[in-house]
Amino acid sequence: MKPTDMLTEENFELFVKLNYNNPSCISIDEFNDDIKRIKYIKRLFLKYETERQLKDNLIKNHILILTNVFGVETATRILFFKIEKRYHGFLKTFFLDLGILPKSIPEVDLELIQPDVRIERLLKKNAK
Repeated sequence: MKPTDMLTEENFELFVKLNYNNPSCISIDEFNDDIKRIKYIKRLFLKYETERQLKDNLIKNHILILTNVFGVETATRILFFKIEKRYHGFLKTFFLDLGILPKSIPEVDLELIQPDVRIERLLKKNAK
């Protein structure tokens, strides 16, 4: 699989396994725990969407761990592929806040995704 190939459900597992780089990982369980972070981020976005509770530090931690074990571009590709389009603005806002948004990825046109203004405000407020 070439790094520029578009992610699909068929090649996703191979992509994450080929790009996983965690020297301290000693079991498949640790790998699976890292992959579960995608699901946790989805849940945290849903909680924000439904209850207006933003656990921004937890979301940032999950994103940063994924970028540490996959690299920034690969983690970005994985998250934008696996997380529903309605949350792409949320996701972009966090990547911008962390200062790690790549210029482009094959899966989506990052230029067309608008950051979420409410989350931007909350992140700025919580940074103080």
